[in-house]
Amino acid sequence: MVETDEVARLRTALGRLSRRLRAAQTAAGLTQTQLSVLFTVYRAGSFGLSDLAGHEGLNPTMLSRVVSHLGEQGLLRRIADPDDRRAARVEATPAGRRLCERLRRERNDALARTLAALEPAEREALSAALPALESLAELLKDARGAAT
Repeated sequence: MVETDEVARLRTALGRLSRRLRAAQTAAGLTQTQLSVLFTVYRAGSFGLSDLAGHEGLNPTMLSRVVSHLGEQGLLRRIADPDDRRAARVEATPAGRRLCERLRRERNDALARTLAALEPAEREALSAALPALESLAELLKDARGAAT
């Protein structure tokens, strides 16, 4: 059994890391929800709107607003679904892909600079913990999907 204090420390540390890494994203002038949608579409190549709403945990009205805003910013575009012409998909525009790549690069660079400031043993401990953290992320994703 995992100690409650350890769970709280891990959650706090992960939350702090996430907030601090997101700081570069706010410079893009987009909300966290808008960035999440943009990155999801960027990683997938294209996404059906109903599937995207489910993936992001957004109701269709909210997703429509987010997609419209990202479209007005020139970051996403709607395209016809090749399998169902009545349905719409979204894909990242070249500007949207460039923004995602820039933000990813900025976050990676910021994290790399900070990791370099750690002691070698701390970097090794983080490296050794990566498989467990990746498994934890997948389990949390699966648990979230099962709860919805």
